[in-house]
Amino acid sequence: MRKMPGLKRGTKYKMADYAKEHYDFPLTKKSEHKPLKGVRVIDAGNMVAAPFATVLLADFGADVIKIEHPKYGDGQRKLEPIMDGIPLWWKSVSRNKRCITLDLGKPEGADIFKRLVKGSDVIVENYRPGTFEKWGIGYDAIRAIDPRVIMLRISGFGQTGPYKNRAGFGRVAEAMSGLTNLIGEPDGPPMSPGYPLGDLIAGIFGSLSVMMALYHRDLRGGEGQMIDLALYEAVFRFLDFDPIQYDQMKIVHKRTGNRVAYVAPSSMFKTKDGKYLTLAASTQSVWLRLAEAIGRIDMTTDPKFIDNSARVENTVECNGVVGGWIEQHTRDEVIEHFDKHGVAYSAVFDMEDAFRDLQYRAREAMVRVPDPDLGEAIVQNVVPKFSATPGSVDFLGHKLGEDNDEILCGELGLSKQKLKELKDAGII
Repeated sequence: MRKMPGLKRGTKYKMADYAKEHYDFPLTKKSEHKPLKGVRVIDAGNMVAAPFATVLLADFGADVIKIEHPKYGDGQRKLEPIMDGIPLWWKSVSRNKRCITLDLGKPEGADIFKRLVKGSDVIVENYRPGTFEKWGIGYDAIRAIDPRVIMLRISGFGQTGPYKNRAGFGRVAEAMSGLTNLIGEPDGPPMSPGYPLGDLIAGIFGSLSVMMALYHRDLRGGEGQMIDLALYEAVFRFLDFDPIQYDQMKIVHKRTGNRVAYVAPSSMFKTKDGKYLTLAASTQSVWLRLAEAIGRIDMTTDPKFIDNSARVENTVECNGVVGGWIEQHTRDEVIEHFDKHGVAYSAVFDMEDAFRDLQYRAREAMVRVPDPDLGEAIVQNVVPKFSATPGSVDFLGHKLGEDNDEILCGELGLSKQKLKELKDAGII
């Protein structure tokens, strides 16, 4: 790969200056001081929410052991994009994890699972409520083995309530939470983000909850516990002010298209060269800078635009003025002008834009990771950045059962002959 020329302080760059052939992100560097080193996590989940929770822990040093069905594997291995038989999503969501196969539904598989529980800190699963109990490895069984174990259980609707046995995933959670109802044009149908946002939100809550439980156990003398996380509740929490608004004002938040219902001006604006930018004047100071940038300082004293409440009342007109100015200029011209005036905005990026962007490069937001299947692949770097104990991307997702020998023989003490017998029986 070609090297990106060094960035010179004070030099003005445009996105076009950073040609695609220069997207030389740094090679990943293994951190030796990860904050979760020594924490063992058993990832017994499937698909998106649970694996995303555990990869966030793995990035910061947790020893995550991914358990998959020996025949079917995790469902994410079958999801597009798949290149030459290699599941790219899997490579990303299972980075930094060791992978073993184990049929938990068979008694001997459940017995091996119980052996793994001993000495582990966290178990994560996202099957329908009652599934682990049916297999004899529910929380009561886990607690009997080791009361210090923390068990995170992610499901569509939680472990209790009339909907607990319903199948649930991100799209369902987004709809029930009310998020889907907020996306789309006012006169159009509700829209899905088209990405498993609900699963990823739940994954963030899942990793956060595990850390709080570990803190309680290890620093406050507590025991392990079960964490019951419902997908729809995680997404619902992101709607922050909507419940209190309905409770106090009986207002149902409706779709507003690209406008933010509580801020003006705010929308998606098209530039002269057919690109898009977005902005929201969420504070008065931002509005004053924006008005100055577009040469309309007169609007700052106009009663219709004097403060945010007034601007929200006159959103269409306010957005029209801002949009009218933007559509007379190219994206690069708008960016240069808005940067000069300190306006809060962003060009609407696609992934090619992200790969070309100087801020992504300067922050090392992506890294190159060697991989036996791909040679090398670029993935998101660890978030957030720690000054003393940073995480790192050490390797990408392993093949199905790649670490069976290492874990089942090397760490559980099973013989090679036993491993073969288990494989022949379809248990691993």
